[in-house]
Amino acid sequence: MKRLGLTLVAALAFSVSMFAEGVNENNNAQKWNGSINKSKLTQYLNLSSTQHEKVADICDYFEQEMTRANASKTDNKEKVRKAVYGNLKLMRKTLSAEQYAKYAALMNITLQNKGIELNK
Repeated sequence: MKRLGLTLVAALAFSVSMFAEGVNENNNAQKWNGSINKSKLTQYLNLSSTQHEKVADICDYFEQEMTRANASKTDNKEKVRKAVYGNLKLMRKTLSAEQYAKYAALMNITLQNKGIELNK
């Protein structure tokens, strides 16, 4: 059982590294622009064609919001927080419960890997 759990964690971590693009190598100012590989996300979540279109639009909107938040001189962390929670809210309306759970876990791990803290 323990081996299965570790295997699942390793697979999820590997999946996250495949989905997130635009890694900034500078550790001092690591900013994620919010880009997501939509085709791999579609495969991972097994999206229908209608869901794929909606998710692609949500991902594009999220990338725009993250770019604005990272470019902001003031309230940068608050704007990133609003962009992430806005993305999750839109995804919850679009995805099934099972798909949303997988997406939320993926987003959580991606944010941790990028060094983005949403807690105040």
